[in-house]
Amino acid sequence: MSALTWFGLFAVSAMLLCYALESRGPWFVLAFAAACGLGSVYGFLQGAWPFGAVEAIWAAVAIHRWRRSGR
Repeated sequence: MSALTWFGLFAVSAMLLCYALESRGPWFVLAFAAACGLGSVYGFLQGAWPFGAVEAIWAAVAIHRWRRSGR
């Protein structure tokens, strides 16, 4: 596998893990946002701009949810 593929696997795995743990605290919501940001970077780097754009939107939504959570 290429380095880009490994990066994508890491990003998506981090998203899944952080999403599963969101109920444990707001810091997992923030970590989910960061993982979505990594997923967005991966999407744009591999040339799948719709995936990159949607992941960027998910990151923004997660940051908004984190800010509303009161940290």
